[in-house]
Amino acid sequence: MINMSHSRTFLVTGGAGFIGSHMVDMLLENQHKVIVLDACTYAANASAINDFQKNPDVEFIQGNIANRTLISSLLADFSVDIILNFAAETHVDNSIQTPEIFLRTNIFGTYELLTAAMEYWQWLDKPEFKFIQISTDEVFGELGVDKNLFSEDTAYAPRSPYSASKASSDHLVRSWYHTYKLPTLVTHCSNNFGPRQNSEKLVPKIISNAISGKEIPIYGDGQNTRDWLYVGDHCAGILLAAENGLIGESYCFGGDNQYKNIDLAKKVCLRLDKIQPSKFGTSYVNQIRFVADRKGHDRHYAVDFNKATNVLGYSPKSDFNKCLDNTIMYYLNEIG
Repeated sequence: MINMSHSRTFLVTGGAGFIGSHMVDMLLENQHKVIVLDACTYAANASAINDFQKNPDVEFIQGNIANRTLISSLLADFSVDIILNFAAETHVDNSIQTPEIFLRTNIFGTYELLTAAMEYWQWLDKPEFKFIQISTDEVFGELGVDKNLFSEDTAYAPRSPYSASKASSDHLVRSWYHTYKLPTLVTHCSNNFGPRQNSEKLVPKIISNAISGKEIPIYGDGQNTRDWLYVGDHCAGILLAAENGLIGESYCFGGDNQYKNIDLAKKVCLRLDKIQPSKFGTSYVNQIRFVADRKGHDRHYAVDFNKATNVLGYSPKSDFNKCLDNTIMYYLNEIG
């Protein structure tokens, strides 16, 4: 467990989402005070919201990061020490269909949050205050033919409306540091997996479709490759950045688990075969089908997290197969 020198008050935006809700759990385990702000869209987890509302150590507010007046009041009323900005539209397919929503939330929402944070920071005497932007490796585009991993020095080259909107919000955060000296950090992560992830994401989709006897859709030829990071390891990295991260810097968190989509799908199916065999007596692998590829589908992402290891002491500690089994069990219980 990571221990800060003393309890701090965190405002976690998007705290009812997949990664955000796990972050809240970790902060509570470390005896910190938590204010959760979430717009409660389709991406929010209902069970997490219910738990927050029952927990006396969590102040849960339904609201949008674009509401500057609300943000300002929360920062002042609760004397917030650290903002963790998870709030974002994140589904690439949705960004292709309706990009405007992504621009509103990820860019203009981040602007309003930054503006409220700066006004609060200028008003208070709180030298430990930090604004931490939770970003993604997708802002870097895709790995080139040399296969050099993404790092904090990799140039941005977003290739979808989602990643472009996240890149824009990252640039805003950095500009508020360089122009106004607002104490900010940016973190980047590889693909997360674990309990509470939205059902449209790859791992939960494989599990739910397999159990339901439906086809398991895999884009294109299935050769798209991602580095998979267990959500708990990601949150541990963010907490390290909150404690030891240098202002104005960025840090990459990866899991060192690179899989092609087709190989991951087969791996999940084969583990599911052992945990809950198909009622049809065949492997779930037989339900995998290739479908038309996503527009602009990036071929390969993976990050070099040496900087986070050397500066923060970060390393992914979770056993991939055990975490995958735990994730499968979570969704089996959810499906009933």
